[in-house]
Amino acid sequence: MLSAEQNDFITRVGPGAPAGTLLRKYWQPVALAEELQGPRPLRPVKLMGQNFVLFRDENGKLGMLDRDCPHRGADLAFGRLEDGGLRCPFHGWLFDAQGNCLETPAEPAGSKLCTRIKQAAYPVVEKSGIIFAYIGEGEPPAFPDFDCFVAPDSHTFAFKGLWECNWLQALEVGMDPAHASFLHRFFEDEDTSESYGKQFRGASADSELAITQVLREYDRPEIRVNPAPYGMQLTTLRTLSDTQTHVRVTNVIFPQAFVIPMSTEMTISQWHVPVDDTHCYWYAIFTSFAGPVDKQQMREQRLATIELPDYISRKNKRNNYGYNVEEQLTQTYTGMGMDINVHDQWACESLGPIQNRTREHLGTTDKGIIAYRRMLVGAIEAALSGEAVPMQPNSAEAAALYGPPSIDGVAEADRTDAYCEEADLLRRRGSDWASARLQA
Repeated sequence: MLSAEQNDFITRVGPGAPAGTLLRKYWQPVALAEELQGPRPLRPVKLMGQNFVLFRDENGKLGMLDRDCPHRGADLAFGRLEDGGLRCPFHGWLFDAQGNCLETPAEPAGSKLCTRIKQAAYPVVEKSGIIFAYIGEGEPPAFPDFDCFVAPDSHTFAFKGLWECNWLQALEVGMDPAHASFLHRFFEDEDTSESYGKQFRGASADSELAITQVLREYDRPEIRVNPAPYGMQLTTLRTLSDTQTHVRVTNVIFPQAFVIPMSTEMTISQWHVPVDDTHCYWYAIFTSFAGPVDKQQMREQRLATIELPDYISRKNKRNNYGYNVEEQLTQTYTGMGMDINVHDQWACESLGPIQNRTREHLGTTDKGIIAYRRMLVGAIEAALSGEAVPMQPNSAEAAALYGPPSIDGVAEADRTDAYCEEADLLRRRGSDWASARLQA
């Protein structure tokens, strides 16, 4: 357990907060690219307690500015996209994507006021359907050549959802492999051939075992945690017999993302991004190693459970997450439906807006969380003292980061490590885009 002061140290993210100081040194997802479609490509953004306005100008250039106009503080989220920038409706001041003031039209003719005005602007870039922004000081780190960023657009799909809880408890569920045998337990297995786009519903690689069966029947996993250049790697082993072991490899990308298997041919790269201290968005990139992603099906599946425009789950604390007693007795461990995102949301939100870690008692299966918290505390302390922090690659270092491998399959019991390497290599060799990277 932690003290209240230690808990605040690793959870709070506002300007000047220790964890917020660290997280501002990294690119952060701020919107889906699809949110800037239509006749008015503009949306307000709240990130780590700060308010911004994100937009595309008439030439398609992305910009993100502080939301309050530097004239008298009016809300630029209601601005007009015209004349090469964003115009405040209050007095017509015009700003480009770099924050330069182009016009102050109410001022006297010949006024030079606009040359002295600069709105705070932030680097933004679009990657695989997500728009990332950098709101820290200095130059942002290079983007690593992870699979989710180098796969062609046809082979990725991005989505997001809002949770009403602190970012850290949301992230920690992704480094807790043991919970899946309980929180995501289904009492009956579905047809795995109908599992496209659904988590924990397919079959494990190199077997006909449904993942739901593995999780249900083998609920005492061995968890190994190893450091990695990008953060850490978790290997979860479930002994099926004297000769076979189920292996699941997941990854934590420091500071706040993880990469997990979706199916034998697809992975999920997911960030948990603080809106403020008590709300966060998850952003996910689904990456296919086989054929192109069926984006329409993936989107329709998620829109059945997520309500726009804020991407709020239709099942939430206000309707008890759809809890059904009969379902809990006969179908699922939670009684909250078949969408595991709802299960995770309940688990994370039920901990409170910010989990009270002064009352927790961690066990052996929490070793990933323990290792991550140590890494997080060390990085925050380094950031506060002006020292180097993890995962700040330059271009050459970013190009050398690959993968990371994320596997779910059945291996011979005495060669699980070799199996993971072979399964990852086999999948890459069978993929058009990933095999090209192997040859490069």
